[in-house]
Amino acid sequence: MFQSDYLFTSESVAEGHPDKVCDRISDAIVDTFLAADPQARVACETLATTNRIVLAGEVRGPASITPDKLEQVARDAVKAIGYEQDGFHHNDCQVDVLLHAQSSDIAMGVDAAGNKDEGAGDQGIMFGYAVDETPELMPAPIVYAHSILKDMAAARHSGERPEFGPDAKSQVTLRYENGRPVGATSVVVSTQHAESVSQADIRRLVRPFVEKVLPEGWMPSEDEFYVNPTGRFVIGGPDGDCGLTGRKIIVDTYGGAAPHGGGAFSGKDPTKVDRSAAYAARYLAKNVVAAGLAARCLIQVSYAIGVSKPLSVYVETYGTGKVGEKVLSEALQQLMDLSPRGIREHLKLNRPIYARTAAYGHFGRAAEEDGGFSWERCDLVDDLRKLLV
Repeated sequence: MFQSDYLFTSESVAEGHPDKVCDRISDAIVDTFLAADPQARVACETLATTNRIVLAGEVRGPASITPDKLEQVARDAVKAIGYEQDGFHHNDCQVDVLLHAQSSDIAMGVDAAGNKDEGAGDQGIMFGYAVDETPELMPAPIVYAHSILKDMAAARHSGERPEFGPDAKSQVTLRYENGRPVGATSVVVSTQHAESVSQADIRRLVRPFVEKVLPEGWMPSEDEFYVNPTGRFVIGGPDGDCGLTGRKIIVDTYGGAAPHGGGAFSGKDPTKVDRSAAYAARYLAKNVVAAGLAARCLIQVSYAIGVSKPLSVYVETYGTGKVGEKVLSEALQQLMDLSPRGIREHLKLNRPIYARTAAYGHFGRAAEEDGGFSWERCDLVDDLRKLLV
């Protein structure tokens, strides 16, 4: 039995958080390769510290993408985030490009050849989740945590709130009754700020962004509304804390409301099932909930390196399903080929659509006309209803 009355907390971090700077750079590298060659292979890890960026990993793509070009991609990503500080500046930081050719052993297992279909780039388990407690079919705490920071970043970029720096974090705790969110018991927001701004000023400036995001009447009490609890946050970003690609996987997914398997997403081209199969699992879970077949749906898929078909497809609806989980699993596999190639083709993932995913979550976003967030579409709803209702 699942608890019906409880508190649940999720956090988010802004695009200027050190780890998110690295995710943004790594995904910009992926986009650069896919724009030049949709079949390029990329596994790019980024490290960022005081005025230094290091790119490492494996790639396979056109010779036109030189180290100099990749260095400029990294600088452009930092500039877009808004870092022009003494300890981290897009013009002044040192950029080391240490990317090298993809292992031929891995390529042999992944590439299609003869009668062999394209295999998974690695073994692993991936999860997708959807729940009907928000219009995005996402858990409410992570939706609100993301929205607060996204709105604050928009105000910083527009010049409306120049007091804010790029680095920020949020945390939202919601009270659930009978399994549904009914209010916020605490909210934490920490934001980098100009040295001249006082603690009281920052609290005053942050408050409207929280009040705008939370439903009416959900604002916590004053003693549970925490803004920059340490009292000062002037030094931030990679100058204050070393950043690495892939360290915010729970922020990237469901805020801890569902399992996370496999690995991180950013820096990986869509042949890597860590990324593409997690997108596919979210897509299927979201369509199940959107079709009214369950109020809550978790999907797990698993793969072996070099093998095209998934080893398992597990569906859990937590007692909310209108049909059995086994029936759902069979129907979903009938509607979508869950091989790595099948996923990429169905969701059209071999496109430069990844830098935009690097902050504020890979899920719960609106599908875009150019194919961005294609895994958020609900275009299987009618087919699922025809099969199962």
